[in-house]
Amino acid sequence: MAEAVRKQQEHESEKESEAQTLQDKLKKENVDAEVELATSLDKKFRDGSTAHWFSDPGPVFDCLVWHDGSSWRSAIDVSEEGNLEKGLCLGIYRETLEYGRLTEADNINVSVNIYDEGNLLEIVSMPSSHGTHVASIAAANFPDNPEKNGVAPGAQIVSICIGDSRLNSMETGTALARAMSHVMRGDHYKVDLINMSYGEHSHWAHSGRLGELMAEVVAKHGITWVASAGNDGPALCTVGTPVDIKHNVIIGVGAYVSPEMMSAMYSSREKLPGTQYTWTSRGPTVDGDRGVTLCAPGGAITSVPQFTLRGTQLMNGTSMASPHVCGALALLLSGMKALKLPWSPFSVRRALENTSTRLENQCHFGQGNGLLNVESAFQHLSKFSDAKERDVRFIVNCKGQSNKGVHLRGFAAEKVSEVPVKVEPVFLDADNRPAKDKLDFNLRLVLTCDASWVTHPAHLDLMHTSRHFLISVDPTGLPPGAHATYITAHDSKCPEKGKIFEIPIVVIRNEELSSGLKPGVQHQTVFKPAQIRRHFLPVPAGATWATFRIQSLSSDRQGKFMVHTVQLLPKLVVRTLEHHKVFNLVERGEWEFSIPVRGGDGNVVEFCVSKWWDNLGAVEVKYSIHFRGVLPSQRELVMHGGEGLMRLNLTSKISHEDLHPEIKLKSSVQVLRPTESNIVTLGSRDILPPARHTYELQLQYSLSVSKSTEVTVNLPLLSDVLYESEMESQLWMLFDANKRLVASGDAYPSNWSTKVEKGEYVVRAHIRQEKRELLDRFTETPLLVSSKLPSAVSMDVYSSHSEAIVGGKKLSSGTGYPGNTVPVYVSPLSSDKYSKGATLGQYLQGTATFCKDESGKKSDSYVFKYVLPESAKKKDKGKEKEGKKGKSDDFDAFSEAVKDTKILWLSKLPADSKETQDLYKELVSAGSSITSVHAARLNGLNAAESKDWNEILATSNKLIASVDQTELLAWMGTKSDTRENATEVKKEMEKLKGQLIDAFAAKGDALLKIGGEKKLEVADVYSSIVKYTDPSDSKVVGFVVNYLMDIHLYAKALKYVVKQVEDKHTKELDLQIVDLLNKLGWKHAARLLEHSVPAKFPAEYQPF
Repeated sequence: MAEAVRKQQEHESEKESEAQTLQDKLKKENVDAEVELATSLDKKFRDGSTAHWFSDPGPVFDCLVWHDGSSWRSAIDVSEEGNLEKGLCLGIYRETLEYGRLTEADNINVSVNIYDEGNLLEIVSMPSSHGTHVASIAAANFPDNPEKNGVAPGAQIVSICIGDSRLNSMETGTALARAMSHVMRGDHYKVDLINMSYGEHSHWAHSGRLGELMAEVVAKHGITWVASAGNDGPALCTVGTPVDIKHNVIIGVGAYVSPEMMSAMYSSREKLPGTQYTWTSRGPTVDGDRGVTLCAPGGAITSVPQFTLRGTQLMNGTSMASPHVCGALALLLSGMKALKLPWSPFSVRRALENTSTRLENQCHFGQGNGLLNVESAFQHLSKFSDAKERDVRFIVNCKGQSNKGVHLRGFAAEKVSEVPVKVEPVFLDADNRPAKDKLDFNLRLVLTCDASWVTHPAHLDLMHTSRHFLISVDPTGLPPGAHATYITAHDSKCPEKGKIFEIPIVVIRNEELSSGLKPGVQHQTVFKPAQIRRHFLPVPAGATWATFRIQSLSSDRQGKFMVHTVQLLPKLVVRTLEHHKVFNLVERGEWEFSIPVRGGDGNVVEFCVSKWWDNLGAVEVKYSIHFRGVLPSQRELVMHGGEGLMRLNLTSKISHEDLHPEIKLKSSVQVLRPTESNIVTLGSRDILPPARHTYELQLQYSLSVSKSTEVTVNLPLLSDVLYESEMESQLWMLFDANKRLVASGDAYPSNWSTKVEKGEYVVRAHIRQEKRELLDRFTETPLLVSSKLPSAVSMDVYSSHSEAIVGGKKLSSGTGYPGNTVPVYVSPLSSDKYSKGATLGQYLQGTATFCKDESGKKSDSYVFKYVLPESAKKKDKGKEKEGKKGKSDDFDAFSEAVKDTKILWLSKLPADSKETQDLYKELVSAGSSITSVHAARLNGLNAAESKDWNEILATSNKLIASVDQTELLAWMGTKSDTRENATEVKKEMEKLKGQLIDAFAAKGDALLKIGGEKKLEVADVYSSIVKYTDPSDSKVVGFVVNYLMDIHLYAKALKYVVKQVEDKHTKELDLQIVDLLNKLGWKHAARLLEHSVPAKFPAEYQPF
């Protein structure tokens, strides 16, 4: 950059002559181009995007795989010299435990897996430091520094990566399914424990392919599974999956911070009581389960990968709490093995539930059964290892459905409910359990509950079958808030075992709203660290947003707070209407936050206000929550451009509201159908025991991008579901025309927007399932591709039908009030701009807002879709005139068509054949369309494998001589042609211009190739070309680049090649850029680009 600027300054300091030659002008442009290119390349390199041609794909090494007679081996040529002795030679990690570094500078350790008889090499590294930190908590082993050890330093770690680096380390269904099939097969080792510090939220828990496989891992193969509960608290019902699946088999762990942790890890100034972290997720699950089984320390300072260039790091989250429990369970199971005592995942879970230490004055929903107590858990597990229910889990279903407990809110919490309960004992690996065990199974249970508002049977005689009974819940006398209790079942013969199973019961009682125009609540209280206040409020009919306002009453202390809101909707993920904000409240300060709500009878929203767990001191505050709303007559706003006006009725049922409807369309959505679909049987690593094959549907779509933009890819049939999906997995990958991977995405399309350049792309998607017949249903699955518009498009909104029809005064404001309906009319787009070239089903998408209040406008918006109609068709005047021609012209037309056909074939026939030369002479001698004849001959000569440059030069000169350039230039300079035949003249002149430009380009190439004195004419050819077109024109740019290179103006040549690459990226152009960069002396840029060529132009698409 500095060198380029220096050259520019030196050139500018030179005194320019009054009469500049072409060479002088080109030299100045070359100096300017060098500065421009240096700036552009530096910007492209720094942005980190993979969307452009100068992106850095990362390390590119040659790899070799071979079989040495006993096992598969691989070599990675990290020397980049082709010398494998200096390379990294590794075997399959689980067989050899070999790993190594790609370079000493980055400290990235890698290992390898080899599949498909050596045809697939998988180089494994870590997409983040998260996994190492988690594993170190559970089982780090430092013999020389035992203070750095994990909970169970003797445990053997089996690392199965489920985070995908293509998705910023998010888990995928494919990785989860492969991990579970690997564990279930047990080909190489028997896994006792699984820790999963991963998870998402699900729309429902009663079904899902991944949930089924998780239950199979635990309930059939006897592996204890521990998982993080999530970091989405402190509002209720925020526990994520995999804790919340159909079968209650996963141990969910919440995060706790002790006084000692606060002091040693967080450097707290004061000693505070132990507490749950503010953000740890809370139960219950939507279907009534406890959600959190127990809590454990949710932070640690321990090892992280060496590429972070630090030995240890502090991390916190339920991701850290879960391995604390898993490490503790490793100790327990090690002890059980040493004592030769049996256990099952169910007896392990019951040991934890019955021995955890209850935390007084702590949130019940975040601690589960309490804080992990390792010693007591081991005593319970070993003491009752011979219990008849050791290998039995108890499936509890309530309300005649798959609900795992009783969860009452809204109308259900205002009345007495009689709830049917079914309890079914199921043995571990039930299908292979001896019949005698099932025959002998019998428990005489005592049912207890400490809540007076619950009545239930006192006894249950349970054998190997499901038992049904009724319980009654009377919440009518309960105060507002969340209330939880449990019906627990104890063995009447051995009550000291603790509970055998439980029936969770949660009741949410609403606060009463104030009456008036803006219903709501007000509260005043003092908040201490980690303190939480929950408010469950009925959402009035017509409410569309709620506003939370808080004011500090303390004059000497500020506070850090969180407000977290959740409104549950049927069969929709908790995040549908979930919002949380962390904010600082200064002394006597105020803060405001608005959220969208869904009004209606029985609808409830939770406002959870909490002071951050480590924010010292007490702060007195006053806060209020009020509901407001402007409700459109329909929530799904879809308008078809061909249906005319769209009427919407706006109502303000709660209070007076100023109206200001705005509809802005921000993206264009294409609907694509697969160009290819294929179902294949996957290989050995995708086989479930005993021999269940997995099938994969592979779909391919073609995508054309007309200009640089941001796109979002979406498989709508499968979007927004992962653990709850009936498919095992869905994943898409976006490739450019050179098969280079540009972007990837999975079930959550909004997470994976990516910038792309103009060009042709291919989207490849896969869907996996064990049942092939299910995949057959998806072979024609549509794909949506959303492209961001350059600028938002505003729809016109009117107050009346008549104003909308005539395009009169637009609606700028209005007033809504209870009992009144305000109709508004949305007119179709007046411009045909977006319909041109639109595909079937294409639509524009954006948002609609209706209120004038800024807080309401930000929170209360609706998705608006505008389906594009077919664009207007222009009449073909040429065809109209052809239709008016008489029959007497037919023979002339025939003769003309024969001549045109001969000219067409002249360019296609072998240029050096006698027949072609004779045809050329014949057409020239005919004397008509002589320029087109020369153009066809020139095209044929240029297409020949062995070019005769002298003949190309001669033919070019003939073509140029046949064109009246004075007439052509005069036409080009005409501002407006009013002649009757102007259209025909324009068509003919454009054709002539194109032929002339081709001839100049061919002549220039020929002069450069022939060389000698002929080169002196090249500058004149360049001067002629720029009269007719820009040097970057695809017809002439090849010659222009060659000419500039010939006169050593490499920067200007490079500028034109870069423009070609941005239009169409090819390997040949990349190598030409490398050559020009080297000639400019920019060796570092040339080396980067040349090094990346194999990655940017792969031979095959990357596998799923």
